[in-house]
Amino acid sequence: MSEQVAASRTAHEVVSNSVLFSLIFFSGAMALLPISTYFGSLNYIWPGNTTYAALSAVLAANIVLVGYIIIAARDDKSSREESQRAASKLESKKER
Repeated sequence: MSEQVAASRTAHEVVSNSVLFSLIFFSGAMALLPISTYFGSLNYIWPGNTTYAALSAVLAANIVLVGYIIIAARDDKSSREESQRAASKLESKKER
């Protein structure tokens, strides 16, 4: 019984670490990418046009947000499949 708990706990820790890494990565991207996009596009792409630079920053923020949603959905799907596999292994061990 303790082996099953240890395996479940290890799988949960791996999922938690990947979720934490994704959160930290996308938080940093959300903080840095729009600001750098704004000033980069203000100085190099559209010199002096603050409206287009702001729209570029908004687009960058939305790209980061959509990326986070996709990664979160993929992680949720994989964790669901992992829990189903663990449940089926547990049931097969009970049948023995």
